[in-house]
Amino acid sequence: MGIVVSYETVRRWCAKFGQRYAGALRRRQPRPGDKWHLDEVFIKINGEQRYLWRAVDQDGNVLDIGPCPRRVDTRSCCYAASVRVADCCS
Repeated sequence: MGIVVSYETVRRWCAKFGQRYAGALRRRQPRPGDKWHLDEVFIKINGEQRYLWRAVDQDGNVLDIGPCPRRVDTRSCCYAASVRVADCCS
């Protein structure tokens, strides 16, 4: 059976409680650590060898992940924690 509510009631609840709920979810996410490193794995996609890079912080949280068509110099990518893995591949 359940509860019968209109779409307008759901929209009002989202408008009233949505931002507070989203803020609570954001606060619950783990913050990235100040020390991090890149992991490199070789994979085949459609028969072509690719390099799969993962940026991982000291707590093991994955910060970014992305495949690259070529191998990149990790020293050029590791100068700042704000660098995305996709930026290293270009």
